[in-house]
Amino acid sequence: MWKCDVCGYYHDGDEAPDVCPKCGAKKEQFSELDEEASSKIIKSRITNDIHLDMRILLAQVEELAEEGIEEDLDPMCVAIFQRAKKDSKELAAMIKAELAGHMTKGKWG
Repeated sequence: MWKCDVCGYYHDGDEAPDVCPKCGAKKEQFSELDEEASSKIIKSRITNDIHLDMRILLAQVEELAEEGIEEDLDPMCVAIFQRAKKDSKELAAMIKAELAGHMTKGKWG
């Protein structure tokens, strides 16, 4: 795996690309990652995808909870929907913070 020293683009392959697809940097401006760094990037891709999938589902939970709140069937239903809305927003914020941390720690690629 290779990393563009100019823009941070990661390239999978035995050698660096001739030109960075993101910024146009030349092949010489890529650094080869060691096995440990490459492994961390590969593992983080799986976790990052899970986080993103969860965020999509949480947005759906928020929408459904809002519908339930608007229906206002009875106090117990509304309480559940309010809790779901609150918790999904909190989890979404946690996911954003976690992904931001992944980016600053080189766990994104």
